[in-house]
Amino acid sequence: MSERVLVTGASGFVGQVLCEALATAGYRVRAALHSPRALPGAAESTLVGDIDATTDWTAALAGVDLVVHLAARAHRIGETSAYAELYAATNGFGTRRLAEAARAAGVRRLIYVSSIKVNGEGPTVQPYTAQDEPHPEDVYGRSKWLGEQLLLEATAGAALEAAIVRPPLVYGPGVRANFLRLLQWVERGWPIPLGAVRNRRSLVGVWNLSDLLLRLLTHPAAPGRVWLVSDGEDRSTPELIRDIGRAMGRRVRLLPAPLGLLRLAAILSGRTTELRRLCGSLQVDMTSTCRELGWAPPVTVQEGLARTVRWYLTSGR
Repeated sequence: MSERVLVTGASGFVGQVLCEALATAGYRVRAALHSPRALPGAAESTLVGDIDATTDWTAALAGVDLVVHLAARAHRIGETSAYAELYAATNGFGTRRLAEAARAAGVRRLIYVSSIKVNGEGPTVQPYTAQDEPHPEDVYGRSKWLGEQLLLEATAGAALEAAIVRPPLVYGPGVRANFLRLLQWVERGWPIPLGAVRNRRSLVGVWNLSDLLLRLLTHPAAPGRVWLVSDGEDRSTPELIRDIGRAMGRRVRLLPAPLGLLRLAAILSGRTTELRRLCGSLQVDMTSTCRELGWAPPVTVQEGLARTVRWYLTSGR
């Protein structure tokens, strides 16, 4: 009989792709949901409600062999340190609660999807590595770092194995925030004043992230480690916009606006965080991930963007 995998956050855009990939690979998939919803790939589902230090995982973990923990309080632009307790409750103490419950239920391995924001916000002289000293800068990054620490504490000396993944920006069907805005700008043919940006950013398609998560469920080198992931093809923001334009069959209008002018406009409009992500650099080095796990991203950036554009044009607007 195939192993059963519990996926938290299964209704999110990463979770939906992961559930289908797990089912295709022969796993029995149980989706942990906040509210009822049918999901392709999930053979069964269970309601867990809010995730925090009091969540009852008993029914969700019954008969489960493996767990992929995707659920999190997602980062929202403008949420400052005043929201720290809310982020810590879900991403920190909620993760510890799940780990303790999984350990008691006899789960064999738990994969925690954290964030590259644990490393920092960039830019750095060298790309981030899994060995770097964590330097989270916002409430979301700090809560993810707390979740990592509490997970490792809860599994220390236990039979339950744990591994941590820190992805950069994840894109694919269902993507939101800045990536969705880029898709909208390109489709509408608007002039985009980012032609003078000379940054480098790592990103990862949801299919490559899901493929790595499957590898981590079984690989003997996975437990007790932090793993970084990307598509392996870093892009500048102008290059990414041109790639989206090619996938969409649209002419891209990139204007070389001075960066100083963009910064001033961002300050006046209260959008400095968004501008930093569009114009700043953030790269990850996943050499150790590929070497030690014998893994390589199966989907190229071009193919990943083409899939994302198809979703956007059919149902993502």
